[in-house]
Amino acid sequence: MRKITNSELNRPSAEQFATMQRIPVVVILDNVRSAQNIGAFFRTGDAFAIEKVMLCGITATPPSRDIHKSALGAELTVGWEYYPTTTECAAALKAEGYTLLAIEQVEGAVMLDRLEVDAGKKYALIFGNEVEGVAQEVVDMCDGAIEIPQVGTKHSVNVSVAGGIILWEFFSSLKHLVEKA
Repeated sequence: MRKITNSELNRPSAEQFATMQRIPVVVILDNVRSAQNIGAFFRTGDAFAIEKVMLCGITATPPSRDIHKSALGAELTVGWEYYPTTTECAAALKAEGYTLLAIEQVEGAVMLDRLEVDAGKKYALIFGNEVEGVAQEVVDMCDGAIEIPQVGTKHSVNVSVAGGIILWEFFSSLKHLVEKA
């Protein structure tokens, strides 16, 4: 086996990426406090061609040296917007026809391994604060919730790890929308 070089990966340039088709997914970060977690969402969002990242409340915004540490430039290729509150952001996206899904342990949540992604819908996936999770007032606005099945002793995984797990599931269900573009 030989490692593949970056040039052999045939990734698009930033200019090409800017004009590419995206999967119909927006990530909302509800008061995420770690700039490195925020940067990881940008990098994962770039990998899976999401529409944009919505940064809400105390969530830091680019330009930021600490976001850049984990984003490695993806904060320049993935669109983003800032909202003072997550409820304002959620209301705006709901008005645009997005299905709002909290990534949270709540009554009635669908386990990720049982999720059925509808290619005809636009999704706004809401990830919460590292300690408090998604705020209840935001959960109340959602159309549903997704929970990641776990069997260990901890109650949750890191928010950016959860982002990678959830976004992979959406990408694997929706990548045909990007591939045929």
